[in-house]
Amino acid sequence: MGTAAESQSQSASARRPGRPSADTRALPDEASILKRGLEAFAELGYDRASARELARRLGVSHNFINDRYGSKAAFWRAVVDFALGAQLAQLPLEEPPGQAPDDAERLRRIVTGFYLTSVDTPQLGRVFVDELSRDTERLDYLYDHYIGPTLQTLVPSIDRLVAAGRMAPIPMDVLFFAVFPPISGMIDLPLARRLGRPHPATPEQLAATAESLATLVINGLLAAGADNR
Repeated sequence: MGTAAESQSQSASARRPGRPSADTRALPDEASILKRGLEAFAELGYDRASARELARRLGVSHNFINDRYGSKAAFWRAVVDFALGAQLAQLPLEEPPGQAPDDAERLRRIVTGFYLTSVDTPQLGRVFVDELSRDTERLDYLYDHYIGPTLQTLVPSIDRLVAAGRMAPIPMDVLFFAVFPPISGMIDLPLARRLGRPHPATPEQLAATAESLATLVINGLLAAGADNR
């Protein structure tokens, strides 16, 4: 039979990385950790969000991120998967089965949903804006896992609108930058208030703003088609 000290040593060595010892405070739950991580990356940017600063904001030990996620880069990916996956799950990206879709209306619903869901996680929009201007592996990750696949779900509707003469052929980069920048109208709240938006805005007012932005974008794209017929 081992001594008490030996038993404690064996218990400590058996403890998995990232788990607190018996005399430390409990860790925040996973969702809280990822939300705080998103807030930190949105405020500081990736480079300024050091592992030590992240740990301080998460309320965990300095080696927690490496123990739990393997690296700061892996933690960033986990944060993005958590926030962006939840946002995309709310969008009507799949075409309705067994019926011919109204392609203009489908695009409008998707873009409206994109703007409206951004209200719940404005930090995600700020992370996106920061990362889109940098040629990094993080941009590769965003494009390969989210931007590219999401745009591809729109291609059938766009092809049908172009074939019907309702939309001019448009490069994918132009389409993205026509749709994405208006998201600032949903997440840049201090400026929106100065421009006259009520504060706090009601859910109905936010929905109306998202609808208006989407209508402007989609009508602009369809008008380009009308001009080229």
